[in-house]
Amino acid sequence: MKKLLLFLSCSLLCVVTYAQTDNAPAIIPEPVKITTKQGEYTLPKRIYIEIGTKTGLSLVSTYLKAKLATATGSTVIVRNSLTAPATIKLLLNTKPDEQLGTEGYHLWVNTKGISISANEPAGLFYGVQTLLQLLPKQIESATAAPDVKWLIPHVDIIDYPRFAWRGLMLDVVRHFFTKAEVKQYMDQMVRYKFNLLHLHLTDDEGWRIEIKSLPRLTTVGAYNVKKVGQFGSFSPPTADEPRTYGGFYTQEDIKELVQYAKDRFLNVMPEIDVPGHSMAAVVAYPELSVTPGADKYVVRSGENMQSDNTLNPSSEKTYVFLDKVITEVAGLFPFQYMHLGGDECDKKYWAKSDSVTALMQRENLKTYPEVQSYFEKRLEKIVESKGKKFMGWDEIIEGGLGPNAAVMSWRGTNGGITASKLGHEVVMSPTTYAYLDYMQSDRITEPHVYDALRLNKSYEFEPSPDGADAKMILGGQANLWTEQVFNFRQVEYMTWPRGFAIAESLWSPKEKKNWNTFYPRVEKHFARLDEAEIKYAPAVYDPAFTPKMGANDQLIVQLSTEIADLDIYYSFDNSLPDRFYPKYTEPLLVPKDAYQLRVITYRGKQPVGRMLTMPIDELKRRLPRTVVK
Repeated sequence: MKKLLLFLSCSLLCVVTYAQTDNAPAIIPEPVKITTKQGEYTLPKRIYIEIGTKTGLSLVSTYLKAKLATATGSTVIVRNSLTAPATIKLLLNTKPDEQLGTEGYHLWVNTKGISISANEPAGLFYGVQTLLQLLPKQIESATAAPDVKWLIPHVDIIDYPRFAWRGLMLDVVRHFFTKAEVKQYMDQMVRYKFNLLHLHLTDDEGWRIEIKSLPRLTTVGAYNVKKVGQFGSFSPPTADEPRTYGGFYTQEDIKELVQYAKDRFLNVMPEIDVPGHSMAAVVAYPELSVTPGADKYVVRSGENMQSDNTLNPSSEKTYVFLDKVITEVAGLFPFQYMHLGGDECDKKYWAKSDSVTALMQRENLKTYPEVQSYFEKRLEKIVESKGKKFMGWDEIIEGGLGPNAAVMSWRGTNGGITASKLGHEVVMSPTTYAYLDYMQSDRITEPHVYDALRLNKSYEFEPSPDGADAKMILGGQANLWTEQVFNFRQVEYMTWPRGFAIAESLWSPKEKKNWNTFYPRVEKHFARLDEAEIKYAPAVYDPAFTPKMGANDQLIVQLSTEIADLDIYYSFDNSLPDRFYPKYTEPLLVPKDAYQLRVITYRGKQPVGRMLTMPIDELKRRLPRTVVK
């Protein structure tokens, strides 16, 4: 255990600045500066929270009171002023501390109690999140935890975020999640200092927000046929299968969600995905399509789709429709940005349209990306007319950006770099690091998606890459598309712990990021998630398999782990290995007649990983293909 002990000659106080040790506070995201001092403060049975007389602090004190009262079973009293010393003081600075900004805080714990100061209530809220992480894991319990010593280490923490935009995107279209589940997701996000929830509200599988002037969007467009299995390969629904699966949020639901988020210093950004990914809208209002026969279309249920899911960029009806939608959506979401999609627009249907051809001639458009650019620029004007800022996926760059468009870069970071150099605001959310729908472990144990993203790769996320104009990078986010996510427990599983990695990349100083200190903190937070009954993926303990052919065409498999201090035990004889089986030390020669390899990871004498069974035929399928000359 490494410590730097600084003994002060003028007092008996011993100050300890910790590297990552068993006793060090496990805070995610890593604070800017943390100094741990000798000693611990014990929460009393009667807890007083002092908030002074300044306005805006009741949200923070109410949140903290509920957490403390629930888990500790103690009496928690909030007062504006106290004659006796307070247990916890929440203080707004009378003179702003410039380094803290609007979301930073200063937290210190000593023998007298706990103080959190900040320039704004949001900073106090994030200071409270750190305070909760300093408490024993049972603070996350939904019921009183008896026989727990509520000890908090003496610390001095100065902390503030690196980026202002720290988001997660939840796709509520491919599978619909209830209002209560969205609130649960919000509660989980703010624990790790995320401040934005991006709701993907419309797509081919459903329209999830009530638009009162266009009722068919939800009476028809919000429902499809329930399917379970491999999304994208479902059998086409038959006419007699009920279209009752799905749902939508009423405008009152949206107002409730927005207020719930606001009470947690969280913004909510809506996404209306156009002009592609618009099958639900086209089914509700076929006149929006450029393709004849759209009145026969149905909302997609996960089957392979061959129909035109785009809006007609050459019809004024499209823009009247969008003006109605954006008017109502803008009135529901106070957040300044609106996301209007723009991704994966299948332009081949436009190429068959006489009206689109006439538009191109009239507007002197040479290519179909320029047609989409025409659409996006008109859409940007509609959004701005409602007092909002327009944002789209990075495809909107291709035909020429509108003057004020903000770009969300998902196909890597190059689009964001390009947009930033052109003077446009950018949010980075590249598939390379931030797509939470990707498999976290080997595909033999994960719902199959076309790519994988391990925790250590997510931790490499750099929102402001070399070549970008840093001042135009608002921040970043991770995206959870839900084609293969059928229920909310799987939402949790796919988000955590990779969400920890994204949170740290967006909040913590770049120079403080260190995988070797990060993953021990992650493991401690697994215990906290267990207490909170939040599901998470243990995939960080699962080995990766790399097959290759050796001499005499003998199959060889190499195993590797994300975490350095794990041992791998294996068997080829179909039995279940434990630590008394052979330990992996070098690439394995696969026995000639073996048909499966089983592996499990241990730390010392304790199993930590899942038992994985890898078919030998699967390893053979993964061999590099021989180039035929």
